[in-house]
Amino acid sequence: MQLDFWIDPACPWCWLTSRWVGDIAPHRDIQVNWRPISLKMKNDVQPDSGFYDAVVYTHGLLRVLESVRAAEGNEPLGRLYTVYGEHIHHQQDRSVSAADLLVEAGLDPRHAAAHDDESWDAVIKASMHEGLALTGNDVGTPILGFADELGKRVGFFGPVISRRLPLDAGLRLWDGLMLAASVEGFWELKRTRTQGPDFTPAG
Repeated sequence: MQLDFWIDPACPWCWLTSRWVGDIAPHRDIQVNWRPISLKMKNDVQPDSGFYDAVVYTHGLLRVLESVRAAEGNEPLGRLYTVYGEHIHHQQDRSVSAADLLVEAGLDPRHAAAHDDESWDAVIKASMHEGLALTGNDVGTPILGFADELGKRVGFFGPVISRRLPLDAGLRLWDGLMLAASVEGFWELKRTRTQGPDFTPAG
């Protein structure tokens, strides 16, 4: 199946969900289409916010992602997002240049010029609005979009998970999500988060 996955590299919850999807994708024949959603744009983050520097940096990385997509399609984007996430979340380092991240991902460093190029913002905004049209505006990242068993396009915010799951648990979660997606009128499950994001490998 085709799965649209809206990401902002700033979000640790989005990162963990993406690792879950990567783990289960070969077992459920999932093809992931990585899509941008800018938390800087969506939340109108201002310079006096403690999150400002983080989302400005990752907004630039989303521009780079779209430059790569325009030249090479979706195939290398998962690899590039993985490099982003390893530095931002595992190494807690947002100082690496876009050019160096591209080289690490095996991509042309000339795409780094997009980091400060506002002309890519229209593409990001259009993609973001497409994801939010599936969920409503009162969400963040991650957003997943796909066709349910009847072929209807549906989307969810989440799932939000605090750690990388063992494969059997990850597959159960996916299968449950697919069942929930097929239920007309189903909207939401939620409980208070009692743990922060844990980036250790699945056990």
